[in-house]
Amino acid sequence: MNPTLAMALATLLGQAQANSDPTPEGTPGAQVIVLPADATGPVITLDRALEVAGERNLDLHALAAQLDEAQEITWKALSLYLPQVSVSATYSLQDNIKLPFAIPLDPNYAQLTAQGPNGPGVKTGFVDLALQANGTLGNQVNVSQTLVSARLFFGIRGAKETQHATVLNLENGRRQVLFGVAQSYYSAASLKEAVMVAQELLDIARRQEHDAQVRYSAGAIAKVGLIRAQIDRARAEEDLKRARAQYLSVKVALAALLARDTAFEVEPPPEPVLPSTDLETLVEAALRARPDVEASHITVRAEEESRKATWSRYLPDITAFGRFQWANLAGLNGKESAWFGGLALQWTILDGLGRESDIRTADARVSEAKARAEGADVAVRRDVTQALLDLESQRANAQKSAEQRDLAKENQRLVDVAYRAGTATAVEQADATAQLRNAEIQVLTDTLNAQLAALEVLNRIGSFNPRKP
Repeated sequence: MNPTLAMALATLLGQAQANSDPTPEGTPGAQVIVLPADATGPVITLDRALEVAGERNLDLHALAAQLDEAQEITWKALSLYLPQVSVSATYSLQDNIKLPFAIPLDPNYAQLTAQGPNGPGVKTGFVDLALQANGTLGNQVNVSQTLVSARLFFGIRGAKETQHATVLNLENGRRQVLFGVAQSYYSAASLKEAVMVAQELLDIARRQEHDAQVRYSAGAIAKVGLIRAQIDRARAEEDLKRARAQYLSVKVALAALLARDTAFEVEPPPEPVLPSTDLETLVEAALRARPDVEASHITVRAEEESRKATWSRYLPDITAFGRFQWANLAGLNGKESAWFGGLALQWTILDGLGRESDIRTADARVSEAKARAEGADVAVRRDVTQALLDLESQRANAQKSAEQRDLAKENQRLVDVAYRAGTATAVEQADATAQLRNAEIQVLTDTLNAQLAALEVLNRIGSFNPRKP
């Protein structure tokens, strides 16, 4: 049951039981707490509340951001297999280094040297060949493409499974947030009905006070009978104020889930309808529809692909590469640019038995994932069974509470008639009213518990799935 509502109804029930004590209570001089005004506004249905929460709830916004992040898991793995291109540029300042280099000065150098060693001499001179300029500018482009890599292949497959499982877990989180919204809505609707019940009980107390005043004025009863009726009326007014404050408190919590103000009203939500009451049918439906259960089985496949990627590290990787580089200073070949390309094979023969340790770790993770998946299946049967038992119990309690409330209403009516006729005392009338108050609140509590129990069954079998906005 919703903790906020449980506390609120328990307070109402406890106060109603305390009100059966004829001893008046009072705390003169007590500090008055001013509650915020209960703003009214348009009625929001349960479906509309779930729709608004889907659009505005901040927890769902955070889950949406996590979903966007999860969508990149596969791309991160795939990026390692796609072409890699990098560009770098450098500029450096250093000493100017030149090397003297002999060159022929005679334009007929070729003809003179062809005459042999006994030919006329060749005049030569020296020039400075720049080996390093004061300022050097250069850039380089590297391109690589993995051609064969079993490790990356299985890593990409594992990333796809991991992404799928992550998306399903986030979807389960979305449903749980909206399930909390639905619980709060049912709680608010129940407390709103509690306000109406408190108003009806106050009307009864006021009528009884009026009857007591008439009888006291006629001398038919002692003043203690009038005082008792006045105490019951004052307590009924206090109960009404408390019920309104608790309704406002739950509505504030619901408004926070909807990310809006409290200027709205709720209406009695529809009774949750189960697709079936057969245990095996519901268990099978849960195994098919619950995203967290499906995610646990997909996680097994993701861990198996990760283990394959670990085993594939025994195989070599083949990569194609290319490089182009340019500098503002020509090299010995007289060119400022150069390029080359080729294939590279990388094969790790021994890595200190690190792969063997990683394989054992991967085996353990696969075993853990399988155990968790089997545990999820077992938990489904347990959860659905327990939810059905709770629903049966809460419905039985609600039915009995309704019967007791009807009896209490009839008893209060008869005692009221007898009191007017002078055959019942003020104490009997007050007791009958207190019993009716307790019965009304108990009906509200048990009816809400039955509704929440049915809602829990829908949640456990994966049928609670409000549409995405």
